[in-house]
Amino acid sequence: MGLGREEEVEIHNPPRFTPGERVRATRHIRNDGTYPGKEVGESLVRKGDAGFVRDVGTFLQQFYIYAVEWIDRGVVVGMRARELMSLDEVSTLATAECTDRSKGKAR
Repeated sequence: MGLGREEEVEIHNPPRFTPGERVRATRHIRNDGTYPGKEVGESLVRKGDAGFVRDVGTFLQQFYIYAVEWIDRGVVVGMRARELMSLDEVSTLATAECTDRSKGKAR
């Protein structure tokens, strides 16, 4: 009998983000009591904020936790992959798409 909330073991795959990568928050993040110096429920990160991955760790030998520095907010917050999207990947994809379009027009 399982816990009912079984999730994929992320660490069987490589981390989705790497140190130095620019990311954007996809959710509002509030202090759940684990962030020192802030009140429980206080906003740490707002949806749409941009930051940089500083480090990648693991939690419970199951999940990757990304230490993200939110420069505008002056905090480093541990985030799950589902709470982030890559800005570097988006710009790379956009550049590739523009390059493909320009090649298509030249033909």
